[in-house]
Amino acid sequence: MGLSRIWTGLIVVSVVFGLIGGRIGDVSAAAVEGAAAAVELCAALCGTICLWSGIMELMDRSGLSAGLSRLLRPLLVRLCPSAANDRALLGALSKNVSANLLGLGSAATPAGIRAASLMKNSEAELCRLVVLNSASIQLIPASVFALRSSAGAADPFDILPAVWLSSVASVCAGLGAASLFERLKR
Repeated sequence: MGLSRIWTGLIVVSVVFGLIGGRIGDVSAAAVEGAAAAVELCAALCGTICLWSGIMELMDRSGLSAGLSRLLRPLLVRLCPSAANDRALLGALSKNVSANLLGLGSAATPAGIRAASLMKNSEAELCRLVVLNSASIQLIPASVFALRSSAGAADPFDILPAVWLSSVASVCAGLGAASLFERLKR
C-alpha cells in the first residue's frame, strides 16, 4: 500500500512540474520511452529465465538434481540437521540451493517455500535457510547476465570473480550472524 502511494506521488509531482515548467510533452515522452524499455527488459529476462528454468527441469528429469543433492547433503545436513532424516526436506533444500547456485532466484523460490514449510519448528534452521536464499552463492548469475546483456554490456560475464567473491562473503557473514544470534538467544 505504501509503495503505491510513493509511485502515485512521484507521478503527480512529475506531471505538476512538467506543467509548471511547460515541459509536459517531455514528461509524457519519457513515460512512453520508459514503458517501452520496461517491456524490452521483461522480454529479455523472460527468455533467460525460461532457458534456465528448462535447464533445472532437465536436471530433475535426468537425475542430475539427485546427484547434486547427494553432493550437497553433508553441507545441508550440517546447516539443517532436521534434513538428515527427511528426504522431502533435503530434496527441497538441495533444489533451492542448486537454483540459487545458477542465479535463478525465481526458480529457487518454490523449493525454498517448500523447505520452509517442511521444517519442524526450528527457528535456527529457518533463519539459515533465509540467509542462504537472500545471500545465495551464485556460480552462474543468469539474471544478472541477462540484465547486462540487454543493457549492451560488451562482456556480460566479466563480473564473475566479483560475483563469486561477494556472494561467498555475504553467505559467510549471514551464517556467522545467524550463529551468533542463536548463541545469544540461548
